[in-house]
Amino acid sequence: MGRPGDRELKLPERKKREYDEDDVRIRPGRSSRPRTRTRPKHEDAVEALVITVDRGRYGCVREDADTEDEVITAMRARELGRKSVVVGDRVALVGDVSGAPGALARIVRIAERTSVLRRTADDDDTTPEGRLERVVVANADQLVIVSALSDPPPRTGFIDRCLVAAYDADVEPLLCLTKADLAGPEQVLDYYAELDLPYVLIHPDSDLSELRGHLAGQISVLVGHSGVGKSTLVNRLVPDALRAVGVVSAVGKGRHTSTSAVSLRLPRVRKKGDPGWIIDTPGIRSFGLAHVSAESLLHGFDDLVEGTVDCPPNCGHTASDASCALDAWVAEGKADARRLSSYRRLLSSRAGDLDVRDQSE
Repeated sequence: MGRPGDRELKLPERKKREYDEDDVRIRPGRSSRPRTRTRPKHEDAVEALVITVDRGRYGCVREDADTEDEVITAMRARELGRKSVVVGDRVALVGDVSGAPGALARIVRIAERTSVLRRTADDDDTTPEGRLERVVVANADQLVIVSALSDPPPRTGFIDRCLVAAYDADVEPLLCLTKADLAGPEQVLDYYAELDLPYVLIHPDSDLSELRGHLAGQISVLVGHSGVGKSTLVNRLVPDALRAVGVVSAVGKGRHTSTSAVSLRLPRVRKKGDPGWIIDTPGIRSFGLAHVSAESLLHGFDDLVEGTVDCPPNCGHTASDASCALDAWVAEGKADARRLSSYRRLLSSRAGDLDVRDQSE
């Protein structure tokens, strides 16, 4: 309290400060780099065909290339995610596509597949392993089933299972019967008479022009058991097959083994036209068919499709299905009984039941 007469001192009033958004500090995140979902279009990418796969490295070749020596080694780009790349895929490449030693390109796109040949590990769809589907080959046009007429004898159960896989993949089957000099084809051909299955006969000195005619302009997958002469046939079709395999397998540090597929360009015998490709599958000698449904297999039997309209839901179309309408369809003369028998035989093969001749072997 001041003395009387003393003069009071007044302090200046402080002006209130007004805050605005410039005073707010935003804590930066872990990364200040702006994110975008826009992916590069890679308009300058080179189109190529995958001809071999080896531990994350892909051997690719331009389909219009003159020789297989121009192999481009590539790896899959991260932007593809979990999309698998298999032999037969048509892909887009960026980066070093020169094919020079040590060069590495990137696969940035996979074209839509026209067909997919699949198999499961086994025929038991009650286990995770049995339900696991594996893509064997993409974009195949036909499945060439190589079977010997003797030594070893033909195994119709194996042929049946290959037919199931072909029908499921929507590729055309071709039966290639080797060692025709040791036995006649009548028994096998009669067994498949109702399927109208195309076939070629091969013996050691036969001219391969008929087979080449079937292969021309096509991507063909060859399957067959050991000893049926498939390797010999491949070497006759592609005389430098061993050298070509050595070239296309020179990706990473791996080599072509008996368990990996490889695509080989057929030699050009005419000036015009695509000679075609063959995909050798040394390690694919059987197909687990747990993934193939009865309806999917039915696509190979156009004359039976309409007859299933009156079938009850979830009909298996087997002989044990009493309500299956296919029996009445055949009885009315709308389809050949042998066709229905063949369809049901393939259903049995799909389930793992072998033909009697296979069991005796």
